[in-house]
Amino acid sequence: MMDKTGKEVKNYKSLLVWKKSMELVKKVYELTNTFPEIEKFGLFYQTRRSAISIPSNIAEGQARNSTKEFIRFLSVAKGSLAELDTQIILAKELNYICHEHYECVQVKIDELQRMFYNLIKKLGSI
Repeated sequence: MMDKTGKEVKNYKSLLVWKKSMELVKKVYELTNTFPEIEKFGLFYQTRRSAISIPSNIAEGQARNSTKEFIRFLSVAKGSLAELDTQIILAKELNYICHEHYECVQVKIDELQRMFYNLIKKLGSI
């Protein structure tokens, strides 16, 4: 698989989309630490699970060495991103996170949504 510059990608760790999704996971872990204890097995767990699923699926898909499979795993990661977006909206509406933190995460989510769209589109044309 090639990156934007036409160089072969040998490892998922070199993918910008993977790096950005890892940044998002760290931010989500920080935010969920502020959730109330009652959410420990609800929104807390589900939000973290959705977040970690994003870079995990990128890594697994890239390791498959098939563009078709990579696109499938990117689609799963994109779905996890949408799930995370929904959970972050709910956390804000429940006042578990402040507007400033919500906006910070939302910017990262929006950026990743664009990156997934463009990467899937590019890989699909190869």
